[in-house]
Amino acid sequence: MTDTCEETVKQLHRSFDEGISRPLAWRREQLERMKRMITAHHKDIERAVYLDLGKPAAETALMEIKLVLDEIAFVKPRLGRWSGRHHVAMPLLMQPARSWTIAEPKGVVLVISPWNYPLMLSLEPMVDAIAAGNCVCLKPSELSPNTSALLQRLIGKYLDPRAFAVVQGAVPETTELLKQPFNHIFYTGNGKVGSIVMKAAAKQLTPVTLELGGKSPVFVDASANLDVAAGRIAWGRFTNAGQTCVAPDYVLTTPDLVEPLARKMAAFTRKFFGDNPAESLSYARIVNTKQFDRLLNLLPAEGKAFSGGETNRERLYIAPTILTNVDPHDPVMQEEIFGPILPILPVQDAQEAVTFINRRPKPLALYVFSRSKATRLLFERHTSSGALGFNLPLGHLLSSRLPFGGIGASGMGSYHGKAGFLEFSHVKTVTSKPTFPDTLRLAYPPYRKCQK
Repeated sequence: MTDTCEETVKQLHRSFDEGISRPLAWRREQLERMKRMITAHHKDIERAVYLDLGKPAAETALMEIKLVLDEIAFVKPRLGRWSGRHHVAMPLLMQPARSWTIAEPKGVVLVISPWNYPLMLSLEPMVDAIAAGNCVCLKPSELSPNTSALLQRLIGKYLDPRAFAVVQGAVPETTELLKQPFNHIFYTGNGKVGSIVMKAAAKQLTPVTLELGGKSPVFVDASANLDVAAGRIAWGRFTNAGQTCVAPDYVLTTPDLVEPLARKMAAFTRKFFGDNPAESLSYARIVNTKQFDRLLNLLPAEGKAFSGGETNRERLYIAPTILTNVDPHDPVMQEEIFGPILPILPVQDAQEAVTFINRRPKPLALYVFSRSKATRLLFERHTSSGALGFNLPLGHLLSSRLPFGGIGASGMGSYHGKAGFLEFSHVKTVTSKPTFPDTLRLAYPPYRKCQK
């Protein structure tokens, strides 16, 4: 294993040193090949993701395949402009002179992707890394083996094998890869493993991007359209059976709205998945028994949920579940849920909600449903999160024009579109000054007016 990982990375470095990945024409061609790969095999992708997660094909098409294709479509025509010279004025003392910046590739990039969106979270970072001119080693998750195997096969078939490699395996393989000399590491997953990745990268001073998670809160006040809020929150929470890093993790609302909001969200879950979501073709499953058991420990005693709560370990099924009468110290409030469970907690007003949120680690996303301009400004100016959404969960995830990333415990660095191109680039400063006239001599010592 050690020799395999080491030789794989050495080969990628040789390819980068030979300049294979630098030409813009090559970058565009690789992106076009990836597009053809996804388009030609979208049914295979949908099938693989279903086998791994029980995810509906339509959900994979919308939330994975389409997002990667959109990223390619956005990045490909712009990468020439992004990578070109950008001139900057020089100060008067340096005149005559010119200066500019140019984005150059970092080199060989390691992308470690998770299981919950196994296609999108593998290929979207790769799109940005390719656009920036890098070679890429992809380590997909062992918890989504069907999709990981398919990615290895398709990338080997469609993309330049000199510049791209897929390494399969679990913790030992990832550990060995982290010992290798990369020029950038991009990790998506949880904070515990993120710390391990960062520690390993620190030994070689390798820059990292960490896309982590956290408990993304929602606040709903009396001015909100409760029907719209309930539908959008339920969609954002229960898509992919709640296994989404930016899904609403808990809801804060005033005491009088707890039950009406819970009732409306429960109605929407029935509308989305029917009276028996276990038989719904639109509802995903939990990835494995380990995650199932973890989520089971977060549920209250049987019959205590406001709605849902039914489980079937054999089928890895947990019903869309809404909880009320939740205490901030309950287990469900101590960690990111990452499953189809949604607690609702009462707060007196928006200010108490802000205080509640600010006492906890900074989340990857924060959502506010309110028509009040003052309330919106309060959250915009007095909370900190990777992203802030008004009346819309997950919205920032869907746009290549918006940077996506966390802050503090929810991550560092960002990607998507130009932000991703820059994340995988070194922006180099270049200055140029003619030798005649030599105006710089005005700055040479000896200095006649030095103060004693």
